[in-house]
Amino acid sequence: MATISLRKGNTRLPPEVNRILYVRNLPFNISSEEMYDIFGKYGAIRQIRIGTNKDTRGTAFVVYEDIYDAKTAVDHLSGFNVANRYLIVLYYQPAKMNKKVDLKKKEEENAKLQEKYGISKDK
Repeated sequence: MATISLRKGNTRLPPEVNRILYVRNLPFNISSEEMYDIFGKYGAIRQIRIGTNKDTRGTAFVVYEDIYDAKTAVDHLSGFNVANRYLIVLYYQPAKMNKKVDLKKKEEENAKLQEKYGISKDK
């Protein structure tokens, strides 16, 4: 199996590029073997985590051994058709993921405070 190499001397990568990819819009019934077949073409994979909960179905994290392999995978697999679904392949950015969690927590806190003090949203 030939791998596609991106290394050309001292290539400078953008700051958002990292070895961990976040994949969305996956078919719910995709197997880990199919994921390894699709993503393994672009380099050695350290780990694949497929979402199984109601909230995480259709998503996965793919961790490559090498950052250049991850970049090649993003370049080639964004928009790739799997079972009539087009993949969305992004670099994992923990800061953005944490912001989404923080927003949910703040909304929950606001709802509790509104309930506590008898403030309704509908006026």
